[in-house]
Amino acid sequence: MSSNLDLEEQEQLDELKHFWKQYGNAITWLLVVVMGSYAGWNGYQYWQTQQSTKAAALFDEVERFASVGDVAKLERSWNDMKERFPGTTYAAQSALLAGRAFQQAEKPEVALSALKWASESSSNEAIAQLARLRLANLQIHQKAYDDASKTLSKSFTASYAGLAADVQGDLLMAQNKSQEAAKSYVDAWTKLESNNEYRRLVAAKLNALGVDPEQNKGASK
Repeated sequence: MSSNLDLEEQEQLDELKHFWKQYGNAITWLLVVVMGSYAGWNGYQYWQTQQSTKAAALFDEVERFASVGDVAKLERSWNDMKERFPGTTYAAQSALLAGRAFQQAEKPEVALSALKWASESSSNEAIAQLARLRLANLQIHQKAYDDASKTLSKSFTASYAGLAADVQGDLLMAQNKSQEAAKSYVDAWTKLESNNEYRRLVAAKLNALGVDPEQNKGASK
């Protein structure tokens, strides 16, 4: 009986040796690749966490300098953020903060640059669209009407379509095109949710033009 078991074990061992001789190298390399990929993934996750932590710390600086109106330090922090962490949401949020602070400090060129960067480079589409709206507003104030028109020509999702139509109306008003502006305001009023407080401001603009939005819902269609 023992002899039979020894023979079976020997046959299994021989089969295993034959299998390993034939496929051993391939299995070894597969394990190397799998383990390497796993180690690489862990390394990437660690790097991402480190980047996010550093970006968050730098965002705190941007936020602090923006709140106190220290434009010189804000500009340095914003440029540092843009160069070191351009792919993070913190960078896009910093651009919005910096753009508003620069505009309030009457530094429109720097504000335009920050908002333009966010509108083109943000990985967050909602922030990119909000940046486009702010950029277009600032361009209108700077009388850069062609630039504002180009900014507004880019697509907006339903969440921002009403606001974009309102800014389009402001652009047309700035160009003394009141009839076209009224159509854009009606479009904005129609697209904004009925419980949206901003809708009241659009209605006020329409009333100033002698237009009742309730009676002109189809004017933009």
